[in-house]
Amino acid sequence: MLFFEDNSDAVPIELVSSETLESWRSEQDEKTLGWAVRTLFEGKANQHFFAPTTSDQPERVIAGIGERPSINSIGDLPITLPNGDYRLDNAHKAVILGWGLGAYQFAAYKNVRALPRLFVGADATDVSAELNAIALCRDLINTPTSDMLPHHLEGAARKLATRHNATMDVTTGDELLVRGLNIIHAVGRASSSAPRLIDIHWGDPSAPAITLVGKGVCFDSGGLDLKSHSNMRLMKKDMGGAATVLGLADLIMSRGLPLRLRVLIPAVENAVSANAFRPGDVLHSYLGLTVEIDNTDAEGRLILCDALALAAEDNPVMIIDYATLTGAARSALGTELPAMFSNSDRLATEVIDSGVSAEDPVWRMPLYSDYQVLLKSEIADIVNSANTPYGGAITAALFLERFVGDVPWLHFDIMGWNLRKRPAHPEGGEAMALRAVFEFLCRRYTGD
Repeated sequence: MLFFEDNSDAVPIELVSSETLESWRSEQDEKTLGWAVRTLFEGKANQHFFAPTTSDQPERVIAGIGERPSINSIGDLPITLPNGDYRLDNAHKAVILGWGLGAYQFAAYKNVRALPRLFVGADATDVSAELNAIALCRDLINTPTSDMLPHHLEGAARKLATRHNATMDVTTGDELLVRGLNIIHAVGRASSSAPRLIDIHWGDPSAPAITLVGKGVCFDSGGLDLKSHSNMRLMKKDMGGAATVLGLADLIMSRGLPLRLRVLIPAVENAVSANAFRPGDVLHSYLGLTVEIDNTDAEGRLILCDALALAAEDNPVMIIDYATLTGAARSALGTELPAMFSNSDRLATEVIDSGVSAEDPVWRMPLYSDYQVLLKSEIADIVNSANTPYGGAITAALFLERFVGDVPWLHFDIMGWNLRKRPAHPEGGEAMALRAVFEFLCRRYTGD
């Protein structure tokens, strides 16, 4: 837990980097140095010990932060320090943010142990907004599908829109067919919770227009091309793209960025029923392109194609989409490094630089146009899944690219989940590439 207020009774945490270790040593008494030796303290990130003090002075925690302040510096301390109140004075923003990220707990369904409380005597409104946005994203992903079907996701989006005085429209069920959003309807029609398109608008109409699109597959059984148990077990996270754009939108609106923001979330459950869409079907997209279904488990790109085409109609400054899209991206980059595709070298470079600065790295992958041939259909304009086990993240991105036209576009193929616990990154739902894009938007539109 993190509190942005003073608490003089809290135990102070003294931060020491590996680079300042020797100068710190020169200022300590023999007892403190003795404990540093006993605990093998070298100023490494998340190393800590309680320094002995005189009876009339508060106890100190000596904490290492590594070579430089980062979100990882003390990201483990909320779960390794004894319960109690602690104080951190004049700390780098990244260090405070790391504590807050590491202190996240998903407590909707079970009692969790009380964690230490950290008081920072500073105006850290910006940090608070980031933590709230990331907690929103993590909470949505961690929530089981029994409580996060398309209508539940709509409720979460509506709550966010109301809090920020944004407008929100929802197109549900057969209304999708009336609007020509046929593919969103086809993918989600087998569920007891009707498919829908969530559409949020916020900001000054004269400001630069940015559209966020998030894949909202609230559960992915694979459809008639049914997944195995092991591949289905984590599919509550398949709405991680939707969760990420809601978190990013929350941060943009909380910080009041000078943007005209639109958020589009196609929300479906890819279920199995008598009316489920089938391999071999041909679906008519919002853009007018016909799509042959090779595999019903390649459903995320299907619902995104309708949303992206709708987004491109407004000709925004840029479209940014997030999706837990392909296992191929995980095979290429692992689960902790999001794959990024873009039709703009300038956009890609700026986001990569921002990701490094925000300690939220992304890795650019190629839109290798020669692979377009792998999406050729004999009976339709395009097929939804290439008939090859190779280059799956690239062919999925090439499929989506067909629907954005000439609008500058960023596509993030994310895991949305931490398979292991790391400092500031607890196991479970994760906001990946959220802070990288926010840093980019701040740099471009506010100069920060």
